[in-house]
Amino acid sequence: MSTQKALCVGINTFKNYPEAALHGCVNDALDMAALLKDKGGFAADDITLLTDTQATKAAIMQHLTQMVTGAKAGKLDALVFSLSSHGTQLPDTDGDEDDRLDEAFCPHDLAQKDNRWDHDHIIVDDELNALFAQLPASVTLEVFLDTCHSATGLKGDAIDMWPVRCFLPDSIQAGINEFLATQSKAIRTPVTDTGGTPTIAAQHILWAACQADQTSADANFGDKPNGAFTYFYIKTVRAAAGSTTRSEIISQIRSTMKGQFTQVPQLETDALNRAKPISE
Repeated sequence: MSTQKALCVGINTFKNYPEAALHGCVNDALDMAALLKDKGGFAADDITLLTDTQATKAAIMQHLTQMVTGAKAGKLDALVFSLSSHGTQLPDTDGDEDDRLDEAFCPHDLAQKDNRWDHDHIIVDDELNALFAQLPASVTLEVFLDTCHSATGLKGDAIDMWPVRCFLPDSIQAGINEFLATQSKAIRTPVTDTGGTPTIAAQHILWAACQADQTSADANFGDKPNGAFTYFYIKTVRAAAGSTTRSEIISQIRSTMKGQFTQVPQLETDALNRAKPISE
C-alpha cells in the first residue's frame, strides 16, 4: 500500500473572471504529476489532478484535508501539493503579517462580496497553515506554489511573456486600501520574534515561485506555455543527479532565471532538508 499522496492543481480559467485567464497553469499541473511519477516514485493512483472547472476551493480543500487525515491516521508519510494559478492579497485580520496583508490563492470559482474577496471562494495562506499544522512531525510535506505572492504561503529557451499570475481587480484594491487606511495608526503587537520570517515545521518544504512581494510569470517556452518557476524546476530536477541537494536545485534555478525574469524563487525549509538530495 502506498504511503504517499500528491495533489497537483492547475487553473487557467476563472468562472467569474474570464479576463483573468492564464495559459500555463494546467501544463504545470500535468508536468508536475509526470515528474512525480518519473522521479519521485509516485504511482498514477497516488496523484490527484484538479484542473480548471474541477479546481474549486471546496474540491482543493477537500482533497488536502483527506491527505492530512490519512497522514494523521498513520497511512501516509509523504504529501506533495502543487498549485499553479493566480495569487492575490486580502486584509490580514489576525495581525500575523507585517504588511497587514494575507497572501491568497485563486481557485476556479474565485468570487468577491462587494470590495472584498469572498472567503468561501478563495484560499488564504492562514487556512493552509492551519491545515498542515495538524500533520504529525514524522510526515514530510512538500509544497510548490507557482503564483504571485507565493513566498510565505505555506523559465536558453525562446520565451514569450504573458501577464503575470497576479489578480487584484480595482474594486478589491480599493477594499485593501480602505482597510490599510483604518490600520495606519494602530499599534500592532508582534506575533513572533523572528523578524517577519515565517516559521516552517521541520518536515515541511515550500518551493515558491517568487518572493512575497513579487509577481510570477506565465510564459511560453517554444510552443508550450508554463509557469516560469515550474518549467525551470522540472527541467533542473530532470537533469540533476540523484545526489543533488535541494539547495543546489534552487541555486541552479535562480541562476538560470536571473536576467530573464524579475522573480526570485524561494525555498523555505530547515537546513537539514536543504542539504538532502532531491531523491530523498
